[in-house]
Order: sequence, then C-alpha cells, then structure tokens
Amino acid sequence: MGLGDKISNKAQEVAGEAKEKLGEATNNEQLQAQGLKDQAEAKAKQAGEHVKDAAKDITGG
Repeated sequence: MGLGDKISNKAQEVAGEAKEKLGEATNNEQLQAQGLKDQAEAKAKQAGEHVKDAAKDITGG
C-alpha cells in the first residue's frame, strides 16, 4: 500500500469519526450514520490494500 493511500484512508476514517461524534453531540442521526459509513469505507479500503500487499509479498511482485 502506498503511503498516499494510507494517509488518504486514515484521513477518511478520522473524518468519519468526527462526523459520528458531531452527530452524537447534536442528536443528528443522519450525520452520525454518515460518519459510521465513512469509517467502514475507509476500513474496507485499508483491508483491500493489506490483501494486495500480502499478495505482493507472496508472489514477490
């Protein structure tokens, strides 16, 4: 996984956490749900990148 991808995915995850917390604080369920969705997307991207990295390690590519 490239450093740029790692930073981008982590930034999306942190932004999602912020949205979730803001949604909780303001009793805005839609914003809270969007934050959870953003976090899930970021974590899925990170998992996919880890799989790619593992495959490269195995194949030597």
